[in-house]
Amino acid sequence: MDDNGAPTFEQDLIRAIFKHIWVKKAQERERNEFPNTEAVDSEVGAGTSKKNRPTSEAVQRAGTIAEAEGSTKIEPTHLERILPQLLLDF
Repeated sequence: MDDNGAPTFEQDLIRAIFKHIWVKKAQERERNEFPNTEAVDSEVGAGTSKKNRPTSEAVQRAGTIAEAEGSTKIEPTHLERILPQLLLDF
């Protein structure tokens, strides 16, 4: 209690409570934004909005380059190669 008789809490306890709540909210947001990541990965570009169109287009083009090279993963170099073309298209 402080001098006025009001209850006080330790700063570390308050920080721990806030951190716990922030982590839970972040996990909830992540679950809501990406409910089924396997479906998203297998259907890149399916049902995209105008806002996400450049991103899905970049992933598709980089995937084409990676596939042509025989790679199963899209690497930063693949994205770097398609960026100039992508910027000119949009």
